[in-house]
Amino acid sequence: MEDCIFCKIIRREIPCDKVYEDEKVLAFRDINPEAPVHIIIIPKRHIASLNEVSKEDLELLSHILLVAKNIASENKIAETGYRLVNNCGTDGGQTVPHLHFHILGGRSLGWPPG
Repeated sequence: MEDCIFCKIIRREIPCDKVYEDEKVLAFRDINPEAPVHIIIIPKRHIASLNEVSKEDLELLSHILLVAKNIASENKIAETGYRLVNNCGTDGGQTVPHLHFHILGGRSLGWPPG
């Protein structure tokens, strides 16, 4: 999508603090972190939300989970724990209409969230 901020980041129209990139996904540090480690993983193909995912996206979703695990390990939060979050829809807290996952860690995370 032309006006999607995450698509603009993928196209390098907006800079990011890149943590990881491959042919399927891009991961970068959140500009307004909610934890010492706050990294966003986005698919390079525009998918508006988890509600738009289909069976054809199963490989992409499993890839995102493996990337998240590796990023957590590289950022030294795998052993102590971290949270992988997907906000879906307005009531779910989704503010950017592009599927994305937040990796949060580096401190004790309370429950329930929000």
